[in-house]
Amino acid sequence: MQFGMEAIIYVFIFVGVLALVEGIYLVSFGKSISLNSKVNRRLDMLDKGAGREQVLEQLRKEMRQHMKTKSIPLYSLISERAQKAAIAFTPRQLIMIMGGLAVLAYVGLTIGTETAPVVRAVTSVGIGIGAVYLWINHKANKRMALIEEQLPDAIELMVRSLRVGHPFTSAVQIVAQEVEDPLATEFGIIADEAAYGRDIAEALKEMAERLDMQDMRFLAVAVTIQQQSGGNLAEVLAGLAKVIRSRFRLFRKVKAITAEAKWSGKFLSGFPLFCLVGMLLKDPGYYDPVIDHPWFIPACFVVGIFLSANLLVMRILTNIKV
Repeated sequence: MQFGMEAIIYVFIFVGVLALVEGIYLVSFGKSISLNSKVNRRLDMLDKGAGREQVLEQLRKEMRQHMKTKSIPLYSLISERAQKAAIAFTPRQLIMIMGGLAVLAYVGLTIGTETAPVVRAVTSVGIGIGAVYLWINHKANKRMALIEEQLPDAIELMVRSLRVGHPFTSAVQIVAQEVEDPLATEFGIIADEAAYGRDIAEALKEMAERLDMQDMRFLAVAVTIQQQSGGNLAEVLAGLAKVIRSRFRLFRKVKAITAEAKWSGKFLSGFPLFCLVGMLLKDPGYYDPVIDHPWFIPACFVVGIFLSANLLVMRILTNIKV
């Protein structure tokens, strides 16, 4: 089979595997777990008849299960991102999914291509692991971006609740009921833990460390200081909300300034691939004279490494901490 058609088959198999991961996730846990859903997952679980303690235990298990699995081979590559994405699949289930997707990819490559079995096997493993990693990384980035955007509004809602006389635990509960996911479920867990006797400042600190989010650490520190020294917590949180909004605006400005460099890196890495696809579509047998050369496959891997290195270097150069 000609190299051009085989390359297209590889791409379609990878995209199909990536879509299959999302489909399995939604089928397993329902639409409310999707970040696009407007439904608060915690409240949705409570509405379906689950007890408050049962919901708390399940959500805590989902959000903490990836923290203890960094020693597992291969899985350690995605454990931190899976933690930030709050992937409901257990580490064992994710590893089984990666294995199953690799098998499906191998079957698809066997049917659709004529490459050597060793190449098909290595590529299938890469597709299985790579598809799951890209899926988790996308969810982690999207979830963290949503939390960062929701946090100032949530703090201002707590400020208004405190000013009308509600205690801080009730203010947290109001946030859990009124805002959307993913922040609603996070604060819902804190409210439930506080209801069962846990110190709310300690719960906020643990959430900040789990999410590795600086603004959340500021919130935890503010609540801890107020508990130890007293003071007007509403005024402290109001000032914190202004600081977070200012940092968020500065981050957006930095993002806009560095957007050109980021897209330049993506374009420089993607343009050769678009040229390759264009050549193969125009002349599928373009590489037939050299495809059997022993250096052809290694050269392809070298080119891929250089293109990936270009993206990585541009990302490092434009990754400005705010």
